[in-house]
Amino acid sequence: MRVGIFLVGLLFTLSAWAQQDVEISPPVTKKDSIRESYIKRFPDHFFVYPVIKQRSLSFELEKRGRSDLLTYKPNNSYSFGVGLYLFELGFELAFAIPVDEKTKSIYGSSKARDLQLNILGKKWGLDAFYQKYSGFYVTDKGDEPEPGLPFPQRPDIHSRNYGLTGNYVFNNQKFSFRSVYNFAERQLYSKGSFLIFSNVGSFKLSADSSILNSSQELIYGEKVSFTRLRYTTLSLAPGYTYSLIFKNFFLNGTLSIGPAHHWIYYKLENGADRNEIAINSFVAARIGIGYNGNRLFGGISFITQGSQVRFEDVRFSNNNGAFKILIGYRIREFGPLKKRFWDLIPINLKS
Repeated sequence: MRVGIFLVGLLFTLSAWAQQDVEISPPVTKKDSIRESYIKRFPDHFFVYPVIKQRSLSFELEKRGRSDLLTYKPNNSYSFGVGLYLFELGFELAFAIPVDEKTKSIYGSSKARDLQLNILGKKWGLDAFYQKYSGFYVTDKGDEPEPGLPFPQRPDIHSRNYGLTGNYVFNNQKFSFRSVYNFAERQLYSKGSFLIFSNVGSFKLSADSSILNSSQELIYGEKVSFTRLRYTTLSLAPGYTYSLIFKNFFLNGTLSIGPAHHWIYYKLENGADRNEIAINSFVAARIGIGYNGNRLFGGISFITQGSQVRFEDVRFSNNNGAFKILIGYRIREFGPLKKRFWDLIPINLKS
């Protein structure tokens, strides 16, 4: 018992120190005969896995019809770490891999602070995130540099993005997000589900000068020649998800699109302040592919979500993305590892 409590405490301590990702799978306590026919659980196993991941925060300026497109990207590295599923709770710890100097000469240098908390249950999911990035390089659809030459760099641009995103899966008795994105379960048959995403968040951008140079300002207009931008978003996005299962292999696709209400503030380079209220859109998309056997599992996933606002015929959008590769192995529980997180809580705290 004391060993179990010590392990849980150690895991929470390491998660706070790493300041990267914590993924939690709430325990399923009630038996569901219908769900057990479609979804296999692993209540008597724990598992460990190495993981490679990359999180990013980027934004775009686009003329209507994608005739012109500017994309601002950070030069952030991949992270390498380990995941653990124990006491029916899942944790991931990952540490950044340093970026080499040659890459910095082409894409510049970025600083990133990216904290994530993901809770993935049978019906509900919740993502809490805080991102703070500085230093971006710019890709211009109409003016790409020659191979080996540096991209335009904006070390003066700072961005901050935080919020909460929740989702509800309607067909949760036959479809499982956990089987694709944290392998706490295994879906046995090809099934899909309607779902709904809800997001509340805030995005902020600041720069020492306009985010556009003089030639770009002629294309995109003075109204987006701002040095500061901030908007708060409230959105509701219906969608659909489907997992194609072939033996133990799977392919999942998810897409949700819906209206978003924005409260917008921006400061133009000439010093004028603007405040607007607008309704635009929010998009959430996921792709996962891999293998999920009784013991061995692994996969590749990409998750992205973002919102967009419009300035006349120009669209500004921000994107919060995560790419992950992992492979792991389930091990039968023994000794104190057979306990559940709920069993480790003192009785007087449960009442």
